[in-house]
Amino acid sequence: MSIHSSFRYFALVLALTFLSCKDALAPFYNEQALFTNGTGGYACYRIPAITTMPDGALVAFVEGRVADCGDFGNVDILMVRSTDQGKTWSSPIKVVDNDTLQVGNPAPVVDIMDPNYPEGRLFLFYNTGTASEYDVRLGKGRRGVFYKTSTDGGHNWSNAQDITSQVHFSQPSSSLDWRTNAVTPGHALQFTGDAYKGRIYVPANHSQGPPQDGFNEYRAYGFYSDDHGVSWSVSPDIDVPSSNEAIGVALEDGHLMLNIREQNGATKKRLVAISEDGGASWKDTYFDPALISPVCQSSIIAWPYQQAEVLLYSGPYSTTTRHKMSVLVSFDQGKSWPINKLVYPGTAAYSDLTVLDDSTIGLFYERDQAGLYFARFNFEWLVRDFSSN
Repeated sequence: MSIHSSFRYFALVLALTFLSCKDALAPFYNEQALFTNGTGGYACYRIPAITTMPDGALVAFVEGRVADCGDFGNVDILMVRSTDQGKTWSSPIKVVDNDTLQVGNPAPVVDIMDPNYPEGRLFLFYNTGTASEYDVRLGKGRRGVFYKTSTDGGHNWSNAQDITSQVHFSQPSSSLDWRTNAVTPGHALQFTGDAYKGRIYVPANHSQGPPQDGFNEYRAYGFYSDDHGVSWSVSPDIDVPSSNEAIGVALEDGHLMLNIREQNGATKKRLVAISEDGGASWKDTYFDPALISPVCQSSIIAWPYQQAEVLLYSGPYSTTTRHKMSVLVSFDQGKSWPINKLVYPGTAAYSDLTVLDDSTIGLFYERDQAGLYFARFNFEWLVRDFSSN
């Protein structure tokens, strides 16, 4: 039996074991539109990010684009909350407004390790921009990196903290001529295991120097804090040309895995980077043949389910266009992805995953260029057909 077949067989046995448990549930899936383009004073909503609070509340963020769906312009960050497992949601509130300029790439994470905030403190990282991405690549604008915090689950927010000088090095005529910057987008993460316990890690990317063919000046990297946001350190770049938007997950062995967009589209696969020291250095990088993708953002999370840690990945499963939103499942920490569940066959782009406190999964994703949807499902639904799309 081949290695791939062995992994697939093990996954099937494990899935069927879960389903045979006396407390196994019936397959469950539902979804609803959360943001519809052309409503609420915004022509377009994009860039989903979502996290689950310690009390089980869901907090979801989007970019509200006033004039059109373009990345640059009058763009705000909005938030909605749910306290009933995503069945109903609050009205949107505006969390960040940069006047007529851009804010974007919302990246939330809950710090549950700070003794000063025993109920948890919600961080929201984001970027500001004074010009379009292309003009910033030409050196004609500036990108900033900020965060806000909330100690009451998003009802109230602190003043913005500017950490640009600590995590983004824009020094023209030097080897650190970083120009664009983008935090993840999607959720950031916190290490909860013994190694690097409490570390907040924010995947990101920057461009280096003037534009190159195929966007090859882009590099994924990240930044992290071991003192609950007081100070920040920077990971080295991923040394792969055109590595762009990244999202991270802490693995069962304490290692950090980044899952990265390849901007030039050369391989049509996701780039993976592994760190054994919490993001301070990179041990290995490789393209995952199982995670095909157009040039697009994706999401990944760890899901402690039935005393086993499962990885879930979401993204458009295609080598051509942004469509076929799918969720893939790994039972071996990303070595293989034997379950591939099609969520929506039509146009779909950015997404973000979260684990709900009832052990179901939430998927917040862009659909049909019409807005953003929230889908909720259980493990039984994921493995019911055991299909490969």
